Amino acid sequence: MRELKCPHCGNVFTVDENDYAALLGQVKNAEFERELSRRVHELEQNLQVREQSQRQAEAARQQAAQAQMQLQLQALQAQVQQAEQQKELAVAQVRQKAMEAYSKKEQELASVRSQMDSQLKAAQEQIAYYKDLKARMSTKMVGETLEIHCSTLFNQYLRPLMPYAYFEKDNEVVEGTKGDFVFRDKSDDGVEYISVMFEMKNENEETATKHKNEDFFAKLDSDRRKKGCEYAVLVSMLEPDSELYNGGIVDVSYRYEKMYVIRPQFFVPLITILCQTSRKSLETRRELAMVKAQQVDVTHFEEKLAVFKEGFSRNVRLANDRFRDAIEEIDKTINHLTKVRENLVKSGDNLDAADKKLQEVTIKRLTYGNPTMKAKFDEAALHKDE
Repeated sequence: MRELKCPHCGNVFTVDENDYAALLGQVKNAEFERELSRRVHELEQNLQVREQSQRQAEAARQQAAQAQMQLQLQALQAQVQQAEQQKELAVAQVRQKAMEAYSKKEQELASVRSQMDSQLKAAQEQIAYYKDLKARMSTKMVGETLEIHCSTLFNQYLRPLMPYAYFEKDNEVVEGTKGDFVFRDKSDDGVEYISVMFEMKNENEETATKHKNEDFFAKLDSDRRKKGCEYAVLVSMLEPDSELYNGGIVDVSYRYEKMYVIRPQFFVPLITILCQTSRKSLETRRELAMVKAQQVDVTHFEEKLAVFKEGFSRNVRLANDRFRDAIEEIDKTINHLTKVRENLVKSGDNLDAADKKLQEVTIKRLTYGNPTMKAKFDEAALHKDE
């Protein structure tokens, strides 16, 4: 038997070993519940402090990452700006060279015009001579003399300037026709820069059927194409009273491509003009090739800039992907900690429920259904009343 003293009334009563063990277990459970509640409270406080510290550390890391990305972005933007400036400078240089080339061509054209005016004046002085010569010739002699005359002019005035030029009778019959003369010349590097198919036409005043210059345009254009010539020229004494043909070099390319009609006195000036124009066009083509090469360099620069921009965009996308991955990992950690917290809260709820049950324990409930204990407590109460 064990003696127990009531903490309220001071009475001493005895209980058997079983009842004493039960009461002792209840007291120990209450102490354990209080200690467990205290430890849970401390754990919750530590968890809150740790969560706050982690949030601060993560915020600091995110700020540092954003600052690093901002610095990289500013550096890349500076590189892009520099590349744009270099591109604008290259384009300006190309435009400047093109303008200089255009100015040079204008000056050369003015020189050519001056030469044409001089040659036109000299040619006009010969018109009367050819009219008198024509009146004295037979039909056959007129045609042959015009061809001989043009050949003589070429050898006398142009051959010294063009020692390697080709100017010969067209003796090759193609599809039943041929021209009168073919003229070709090459540049110093062996590139043919000009070719002309010539047709010479003349007739006496006494000829019954009068021809017009345009009667020979189609055949001349066909011969030009068959022999692979660039230009076609009709040297004609036909339509002697025509102000159009007597006025100078007549361009009929509106009818047939690159075709001209001239009087004999314009034979040398026209060849000179065509050669000069073709040579200039050859030089222009070479200069354009250089400009195109520079433009290709600019194009390559633009391609490199596009590749750079694509690489930059790719780096930004990768950075964003890694940033999102980090955010996902943080979210997973937060979810995990939240679950731990929920479990701790549930444990606290269970401890609260256990404590509530402990607080509801009374002597009446302890002796309910236990006659021996009830008798002991009744006896103790009786002695208290006495």
